[in-house]
Amino acid sequence: MRKIPPLNAIKAFESAGRHNSFTRASEELCVSHGAISKQVAILENWLGTRLFIRTQSQLEITQAGKTLLATLTPAFDRIALTTMQLMERQTPTALSVNAPPTFTMRWLIPRISAFQKAHPEIEIKLTTSTAPINFREFDYDIAIRGSHMDLGLDNSIPFMTETIIPICHPDLLWDDSLENPEDINRFTVISYDTEPMKWSEWSKTAELKEFRPANILQFEQMYFALQAASEGLGIVLVPLFLVAEDIATGKLCAPFGTLGARQRKYYAISRLSGSENPIVKDFCNWISKESIGTEAMIKDLLTA
Repeated sequence: MRKIPPLNAIKAFESAGRHNSFTRASEELCVSHGAISKQVAILENWLGTRLFIRTQSQLEITQAGKTLLATLTPAFDRIALTTMQLMERQTPTALSVNAPPTFTMRWLIPRISAFQKAHPEIEIKLTTSTAPINFREFDYDIAIRGSHMDLGLDNSIPFMTETIIPICHPDLLWDDSLENPEDINRFTVISYDTEPMKWSEWSKTAELKEFRPANILQFEQMYFALQAASEGLGIVLVPLFLVAEDIATGKLCAPFGTLGARQRKYYAISRLSGSENPIVKDFCNWISKESIGTEAMIKDLLTA
């Protein structure tokens, strides 16, 4: 049968001996100075020998104390290392990503399984928002946002160019009634609260003589506006990369190509404290590689 001293006494002594201070040991173990002193005294009584020589000005560890400390500290280090390894092995590593709703639904979700297959040990949590990034208030590791300005931040990675153009259902083109930009005034234009480019901006960039659409259909989110356009209800301004596959398959079309287009970059922004996190780096590298395929598809569409 093992004859082991009281564990609380051993823990108090090891911390005090390592720091050579009862005060620093009390801070490390979150107990009072008196509690450390009491536990060390219990251990000394149990062993029948002095472990420290106490004076008013200093604390000096005895030879017996040094001998015991030489065994305890490596033992505690091995215990801490082993338990940490077991916890890391059993607890899934989580990565929280926050992105705009339509981007998440139409681009990120269809591709995220590839990242999960490559990193099965990582638990992905997706949340959506278009609000300004606030790492202090919200618990996400990476935020994805579009910006017309170069963020120029060490913790931000530009991964895709967003080209905003008018798109609609192909049925709107059947009788050549939407042959040139001026014809847009004969149709319903679809707008939404979070749109990165207003129709008034596009009409100026496209140099329309006037912009007076037959009707305006307003939505709160891009996803609903895009769904309305897919149903043939009108023309909407959306990022090309979100509809590239639908255009390639003929479900949607870009009647004026890139006329009046406005561009901005999409960024993956991480917490400053997490910028060196290998999981964050893996995700940013993955999303950058995924965007290459989308941009290649867009290039083919524009040159077709």
